[in-house]
Amino acid sequence: MSTTEPLISNPEPAIANSQPPLAGKTILVTRSAGQSNQFSDRLKREGAMVIEMPTLEIGHPSSWEALDSAIANLNTFDWLILTSANGVEYFFERLGAQGIYTYALANLKIAVVGKKTAAYLKQHGLQADFIPPDFIADSLVENFPEQLAGKKVLFPRVETGGRELLVKQLTAIGAEVVEVAAYESRCPQEISHEALEALQRQQVDIITFASSKTVKNFYQLVEQNGGVSLNGVAIASIGPQTSETCHQLLGKVDLESREYTLEGLTQAIIQWAKPLNIV
Repeated sequence: MSTTEPLISNPEPAIANSQPPLAGKTILVTRSAGQSNQFSDRLKREGAMVIEMPTLEIGHPSSWEALDSAIANLNTFDWLILTSANGVEYFFERLGAQGIYTYALANLKIAVVGKKTAAYLKQHGLQADFIPPDFIADSLVENFPEQLAGKKVLFPRVETGGRELLVKQLTAIGAEVVEVAAYESRCPQEISHEALEALQRQQVDIITFASSKTVKNFYQLVEQNGGVSLNGVAIASIGPQTSETCHQLLGKVDLESREYTLEGLTQAIIQWAKPLNIV
């Protein structure tokens, strides 16, 4: 098992070079189909060749019943917690389907995890009341701006495979948490031919993982296709939870982002590759 490289924060600007910092590097991106474009574009601008291997398919949950019931009773909740862009998009999609407008949330405080989630919320005309300093759900309870004992919290989330720690933490401090399925993320049935061939021919330098579920689904997909060797392939993780899953299933993590965002992951990859590119 590889030793995790020192965490990277506030990286210095890249040293002037005749080539972009990721020139000559082939990076496999495992984000969901339709959500990888911005991240892939970032990496390409830094000189990388990017191969996309979607390991998540995002869609509707098996039933809207629980979410519809919560939406019908929004006035009974004190807080709405949104931990992902998907949670925001599917919650507001259902809100619109019920003919309910954002003003119905006027008396509801909203907590979000991460700047990207906050940005998606702002697109719907709403400002988050609280964003924890660290871009992970576990930081939310530690830094919450008010006592939650006796408060009722609505938590729209992924239907299966999500972490349970946040709900346990909120419940432990006395909050009444109502979890509702807002969307589902599934493992694709097939791996792209380009990605599988690049892995089998050991033409990939770095594989990026932005969640534990992408690691699990990547592992499942490659195992279904006879497995691949990751010798000489760097494993890039967006944060500690994802890194733990990488260690469990892939046996190593080579670099981990300090800031748990795709921009932070991009900078971590650049820092990791920098010594190899200095002329």
